[in-house]
Amino acid sequence: MTLTKRQREHLEKRLREERERVLRALGQYDAELGDEAQEAAGDVSKFPTHLADEGTDTFDRELDAQEASRLTGELEEIDAALERFYQAPDSFGRDERTGADIPFERLDVIPWARTRVDPKR
Repeated sequence: MTLTKRQREHLEKRLREERERVLRALGQYDAELGDEAQEAAGDVSKFPTHLADEGTDTFDRELDAQEASRLTGELEEIDAALERFYQAPDSFGRDERTGADIPFERLDVIPWARTRVDPKR
């Protein structure tokens, strides 16, 4: 199955939407990091921070860092898909391992997909 012009236009739009979503999420993460740094610099309290609060803050920062790392990887995949979309349009939407077509329904959900799902697994 070769993608129709309408399907290609739809997938291009989806890739751009997903890219914007990821960039917004990463921007929000950057803004939160800036806010935390500003708060830490302005801490003039005479009371020490409770160890449990420090542990919670550390845990939250680690979760945020993991999410930012995941989003960065997702952005790289989306950018690679856009490059394939423009540079090798005939191979976009084909499984990189087998060369078989990736169903449009899968590409609609994950437009940067590189492989098709094997229903036998």
